[in-house]
Amino acid sequence: MTRKQLNLAINLLIASVWIGFGLFCKMLALEPRHEQIVARILGEAPAGTITFVLGACEVLMALWILSGINRRLNAVAQIAVVATMNLLEAILAADLLLWGRWNAAFAAAFIGVIYVNEWELNQGPAE
Repeated sequence: MTRKQLNLAINLLIASVWIGFGLFCKMLALEPRHEQIVARILGEAPAGTITFVLGACEVLMALWILSGINRRLNAVAQIAVVATMNLLEAILAADLLLWGRWNAAFAAAFIGVIYVNEWELNQGPAE
């Protein structure tokens, strides 16, 4: 497998993570823990709507990844979003996380994959 093929495969994997969490867990509410986390952080009343909107934004992130437009900006945005969400969740809702404080390790690994995929494996010109 060439670097370009590996980069494409990892892009598809990363996009599938955003779609999985955004569409299935948040928009379709197949994992109620996500709405509970939002309720803990932002309040009960707007939690359903905000969770849905966050899910839609995650689906849009996946589409942005697949588009290949402004790849570096996209990678920076992904890293910032993952780091911010996980920090807030760890501080304000650790008991609701699937792996508790270990979620930070998974978030760090995901951030590492995003970084390596864009800055080490991507051989195309930065946009």
